[in-house]
Amino acid sequence: MSAEPATKTASNTPDEKPNPDLLDGAVIDHSATSKKGILERLFTLSFRGFVYPQIWEDPEVDIEALKIDKTTRIMTIASGGCNIMNYLTESPERVKAIDLNPAHVALARLKIAAIKHLPDYESFFLFFGHANDKRNIENYDKYIAPHLDSFSRKYWEKWTLFRGRRINYFTKNLYQFGLLGRFISAVHFLAKIYGEDPSQILTAKTQKEQGEIFDRTLGPIFDKPFVRKICSMPPSLYGLGIPPSQFDDLKGDAEMADVLKARLRRLAVDFPIEDNYFAWQAFGRGYDIENKKAIPRYLSEANYERLKANADKVEVHHTTITGFLQSQPADNLDCYVFLDAQDWMNDAQLTDLWREVSRTARQGARVIFRTAGEDSPLPGAVPAEILGLFHYDPSLSPKAVMKDRSSIYGGFHVYTYGGEVGLQKSKTQKPANEA
Repeated sequence: MSAEPATKTASNTPDEKPNPDLLDGAVIDHSATSKKGILERLFTLSFRGFVYPQIWEDPEVDIEALKIDKTTRIMTIASGGCNIMNYLTESPERVKAIDLNPAHVALARLKIAAIKHLPDYESFFLFFGHANDKRNIENYDKYIAPHLDSFSRKYWEKWTLFRGRRINYFTKNLYQFGLLGRFISAVHFLAKIYGEDPSQILTAKTQKEQGEIFDRTLGPIFDKPFVRKICSMPPSLYGLGIPPSQFDDLKGDAEMADVLKARLRRLAVDFPIEDNYFAWQAFGRGYDIENKKAIPRYLSEANYERLKANADKVEVHHTTITGFLQSQPADNLDCYVFLDAQDWMNDAQLTDLWREVSRTARQGARVIFRTAGEDSPLPGAVPAEILGLFHYDPSLSPKAVMKDRSSIYGGFHVYTYGGEVGLQKSKTQKPANEA
């Protein structure tokens, strides 16, 4: 899930000011008087604040595709910042993170400052694993705040109407806040109206039992007329970070309620519940803090020292993908992580982006991204002279999707930069419909 695209630039200095125009440029593509234009503006309004307390792309699938080593330079959308931290466990040379949402920039920088300056693993896990303890505020004030840039510190110390300083989220379970956290809480509330408790799935001992619990409890809710009506309305899915442009791609020819039911069932059933932290977040609104098996790799004690040693390799910028790449030198990056941002883009934006990717990519660079639907949006949108520089095997996408424990997306795509070699190969290969 991302908060990206567009081509407007923003300041990359640590003390930059939030720029609301970045989000408007990323999402709004229709006039204010059209139906789509109204939906786009409603989405940007809801997306201006804190959205993702946790990223919803499986880092294990990413890391397998990215082939990270000690010489790897990564550019990624920040989102909840978890992917930045997870990539650091592979000891890359550099991670350059960007996001157009100032809350995500502040959260990513908070995580970096925390791993650098909190005194030990226990205090780090208390902060981001539990995320619901008053000691987190003491640790923030003592260890983290003095080392935060003014942009991020201003964000976390701003007073809100009911919670006091925003940093107090970490005393009330961070993962129940943000647009996504509140969306998940609303789903739990709706389930309880129908007499069901989503957290029952966390008690299952086998995947067979997981399926039985889902089919008995959550599954039938999506057949309720009221729920089906809600699911058919694009604004109802803004909490999942799905803009109007992505809604139709996700739905396809099916009813949205059926699509959501199928993907939620995959989340609940297709992976062992004991270590699927995405399922724990969806059904329990937190991590497995007792056994510490259903947690992201950056919260594992086994990775703590490596993560701490690599923390200085990160830079986090408040800008857009294309705007950032335009500021980078040629032949500079090995990995690009676009999340699902390209589902938001029109053809011109995609072309501008991939032109910059081809300019900044080193030979063999990998570009990974996800899509709501199954197919890549690039063929027919990006000119052949640009897209031909990359190798893409669409047969690999379903296999990667099957491994993704978050179970949200329909497609996972990997493009590998081959430069002129790739372009020559593409000229000799027949299109799939002519083979």
